[in-house]
Amino acid sequence: MVWEGRRRKSFPYPDWRHNQVLLDKLKTLEERLWYAQKSLEGGWSRDILVMQIETGLYDRQGGAITNFERTLPKPQSDLAQQIVKDPYALDFLTLSDEAQERDLERGLVSHIRDFLMELGTGFAFVGSQYPLEVSGKEYRLDLLFYHILLHRYVVIDLKMGEFEPQHSGQMSFYVAAVDNILRTERDDPSIGIILCKSKDRTTVEYALQGSNQPISVSSYQFQSKLPPALEKSLPTAEQLEIALNTAIAQIEAAPEEE
Repeated sequence: MVWEGRRRKSFPYPDWRHNQVLLDKLKTLEERLWYAQKSLEGGWSRDILVMQIETGLYDRQGGAITNFERTLPKPQSDLAQQIVKDPYALDFLTLSDEAQERDLERGLVSHIRDFLMELGTGFAFVGSQYPLEVSGKEYRLDLLFYHILLHRYVVIDLKMGEFEPQHSGQMSFYVAAVDNILRTERDDPSIGIILCKSKDRTTVEYALQGSNQPISVSSYQFQSKLPPALEKSLPTAEQLEIALNTAIAQIEAAPEEE
């Protein structure tokens, strides 16, 4: 069987349905063992396991562009890298093309349980529009979390557009402020996650080279791709065009009624 090891008192022990999902939906032993371990850590139900597989968590986990290797010591850099993803799947949100950052923030807060599930095990929500006062001026963080396993604050800044170099400078300021105002001797250095609609890898890498604060940059998506079985059953754009042209030709060729 795929599931091996001891029972964990803190999480429900998976049943055969979990095994069936792993065997049916995954092809390699490496992926099966990885998802099995994550299920045990997070106490995933069968439906959650299916959702995580269908959204490609295995490929997304740890895939964000970061400067952690340079700004955090080992093994902190490796552990921090594993809590960030790219892209983040925000399928539970429905936003218009005209939505702004505050609309995205409100949506994530109102669906905080779903967002915490997407963030992964260990994230605890501290607040939205969290106020920090620096030199008599108030600044507000879009979202503030605390990672209870890594013992560090996590600042999330939301961008509805493409990543711009100035975003990393703003995040560097936020992370430094959190470290100086909120962080205690028991906490490890805070990290920042910039969530943007799109990004250019080279631009991100250049921007992060100029920051001494640990920062991650990821994109997000509101709707996952269709399941492969359903996607194959739908006509392609070319097939739709051929069918439409055929229908038009048939209409034009049909004799007119007197």
